[in-house]
Amino acid sequence: MTDIKTNIKNRAAWIKGILDEAGADGVVFGSSGGKDSALVGILCKMATDNVTGIIMPCESSRNYSIDREHALMLNKLYGINTLEVDLTPVKREFRKAVIGLCGEQNDMAYANMNPRLRMITLYNLAQRKNCLVAGTGNRSEATMGYFTKWGDGAHDFNPIADLTVREIYEMLRCLGAPAEIIDKAPSAGLYEGQTDEGEMGITYNEIDDYLLESKATDAVKQKIERTSARTAHKRQPIKVYRRE
Repeated sequence: MTDIKTNIKNRAAWIKGILDEAGADGVVFGSSGGKDSALVGILCKMATDNVTGIIMPCESSRNYSIDREHALMLNKLYGINTLEVDLTPVKREFRKAVIGLCGEQNDMAYANMNPRLRMITLYNLAQRKNCLVAGTGNRSEATMGYFTKWGDGAHDFNPIADLTVREIYEMLRCLGAPAEIIDKAPSAGLYEGQTDEGEMGITYNEIDDYLLESKATDAVKQKIERTSARTAHKRQPIKVYRRE
């Protein structure tokens, strides 16, 4: 099995190959201050000097505080260019524009505006700068469908899609990433008090035990497989009609 340092180098080389193939000048990614975006940012910086992390707060208070602080810390440590854009006013105006479509706004439909507005922001800059957008989702999240379709699920490439959360942490420790990022509870920060594990009703350790070691109680196994089946549409390509 490839050791962690070699694994990291291989991923950076893979990113460089993708940029060369696309004729792209660099990478843009969402700099959330979390573990996944931290690893993606570091890997991209190893592949090219032209890496920009965009901090995009949107309503949730932790977007403006701890997550922003950790994103700035990470980007400064690894020499990643940082830009910021406040999407809260945009989201609120967009809500006004669409509220009349169907009565009251659904809470999750409203919360999912955040990653979709961020996707638009990332691609807007990427197109202007001839860059590619890096994805920041991991295998554990993908298994549970814990991402927003056409939001954080939209990108040009993803160098960590095969890694579980446990493996993400191992690589971050190997790379000397700040403990503050590694130790905090993972959260998409879509609304106040949200944590990944709280929302999913299952821990990443349980998911990773299932994925890496085929070890899980019957209850955990059933929850993972039931949720994975329900969210399968998120991981599949768009269905299109094929003429015979």
